[in-house]
Amino acid sequence: MSNLLATGSNALLAFQRALSTVSHNVANINTPGYSRQRAEFEARDGTFNGYGYQGNGVQIVDIRRMADSLATSRLLDAGGELSRLQQLSVLSGRMDTLFSEAATGISAPWSGFFDSVSALSSNAASSAERENLLAQAKALVTRFNQIDKHLDGLNDEVNSGLIAGVDEVNRLANEIAQLNGKIGSNATASSGDLLDRRDQLISQLVSYTGGTAVTQDGGQINVFTAGGQPLVVGATASKLVTMSDPYQPERLQVALETNGQRTTLGQNGLGGQMGGLLEFRNTVLDPAVAELGRVAVSLAETFNAGHAGGMDLYGQLGGDFFSVPSPKISAHSGNSGDAVLQPALGDLSALNGQNVLLRFDGSNWVATHPDTGAAIPISGSGTAADPLVVNGVELVLASGTPATNDRFLLQPTAGAAGTIGVAITDPSRIAAATPIRADADLANIGTGKLSGLQVTDAGNADLLTPVAIEFIDANQYTIDGAGPFAYSAGQTISHNGWSLVLDGAPAAGDTFNVSANGANSSDNGNANLLANLDDARVLNGGTTTLNGAVSGLTTSVGSAARQADYSAEAQQVIYDQAQAARDSISGVNLDEEAADLMRLQQAYQAAAQIISTADTIFQSLLSAVRR
Repeated sequence: MSNLLATGSNALLAFQRALSTVSHNVANINTPGYSRQRAEFEARDGTFNGYGYQGNGVQIVDIRRMADSLATSRLLDAGGELSRLQQLSVLSGRMDTLFSEAATGISAPWSGFFDSVSALSSNAASSAERENLLAQAKALVTRFNQIDKHLDGLNDEVNSGLIAGVDEVNRLANEIAQLNGKIGSNATASSGDLLDRRDQLISQLVSYTGGTAVTQDGGQINVFTAGGQPLVVGATASKLVTMSDPYQPERLQVALETNGQRTTLGQNGLGGQMGGLLEFRNTVLDPAVAELGRVAVSLAETFNAGHAGGMDLYGQLGGDFFSVPSPKISAHSGNSGDAVLQPALGDLSALNGQNVLLRFDGSNWVATHPDTGAAIPISGSGTAADPLVVNGVELVLASGTPATNDRFLLQPTAGAAGTIGVAITDPSRIAAATPIRADADLANIGTGKLSGLQVTDAGNADLLTPVAIEFIDANQYTIDGAGPFAYSAGQTISHNGWSLVLDGAPAAGDTFNVSANGANSSDNGNANLLANLDDARVLNGGTTTLNGAVSGLTTSVGSAARQADYSAEAQQVIYDQAQAARDSISGVNLDEEAADLMRLQQAYQAAAQIISTADTIFQSLLSAVRR
């Protein structure tokens, strides 16, 4: 009788606990990271009743958490990489919109500016066309300034994202370490919910930093960044901090702080959202800022050079049309010397806009790429007579003395788009005319005709000095009596910073006079040259035009955004597959749980019937004894 009651009561308790487990599964079907639990049954040891051993029913030996470490690890890796690519895709997409939209990009005001120069070349004396040219120039530099400001805003967002990420990583790491301590102290008794909570926190942590999780003896899990730096080891959590870049204080870096020492975690040391932020800044934002600055500087330098070769309505040679910022150079905060380097633009065709790390090795300057460490060619000694020359930039040691291993970061064009401006405000100062003119003497008898008169050196002190070219015969000429010089048909004649070409055949005694143009000239010779400067091949060793550089900038930003988007979409598929594999093991299936619920309910009712039957038998025995 007692065995019957014990069997029934034990079964009743076991099925009640199993029903609670199923109910717990159903209740947590929408809980992120929850792993399905299953009750494990086992027959209870029997007792000897004089005839043999008799079973005592069933008992629950374990509430098993349905989880697979390999599936969880795959999901963890896929999640960290997805977070990185999504962060990169979102920010790159915003940059692509900035450059590609007509309302925010550079292409529309760029075209408007050169269209206004072309219009001026058709009517060089028109005050309206001159006013329009200045207005379009201001619109262009304003757009340069605005885009650069927006890019600065994206850099600020990266800083904010790193600060927020560091705070969240530290919070998650501390909580994981605390859970590790609880689990490690009693690993066998740790509930599935506690383990799920830890896995979920690790997943969130890896979504910020990337990395891996390694289970150690005792059930604790160590978490490492994508670069292998420890975030959580057992019950101890490391601490991340942000700190200023030693060259650019406005830019933040992430470092791991251990025993007062800081280890910088760069793009290769972090994955997840924070790695995506650093990758965006290093591979998309910085190159775009530098290239935008290169386009702005190249436009300004090229247009200024062409403008200097013209004459304004006051009869003066053209001055700078645009104000051009100098390259930026920043000393490392740890430098011990007091050297001051002064950079200036040199060869525009060699200017590539890439940052350069300059280091003084004790006797010479060494140039390397700041990210890869690759050597960059550098020449010169740093004096005014022999400046350092690197990537189209000239540097002079303005003052002080460098100490061994002093370092400087040279940014040839970064930020230049934010400070470029229009240098003139008076429309009459626009140098649309060619500063010199050439006339054939009325007494000439040959067929020689002037063409192709242009300024080749606007800085020549004798550029405006009147000159007479007289031909001795068809094959010789003199300039102000100097010579004779050999001549052949179609030959370019150069002197005092100008050049010209004669069509036809000059005869002996023919004279051609070159003199300065006057004030209020309607000549459009220089405006014609300026209108075509957007197609001048002045970049990349004379192989790329200004128009090509603008198109290339927009294309490169768009390409980076599309590549990031494609990669994020592909990683989403991988992540979904990993999630499905994990859910197939750990996920809650309502149909399965409903079936288990019905089965266990029936078993529970049967166990209750056993107790009821035992009670009936017992009451019958009592009744028989009473008789």
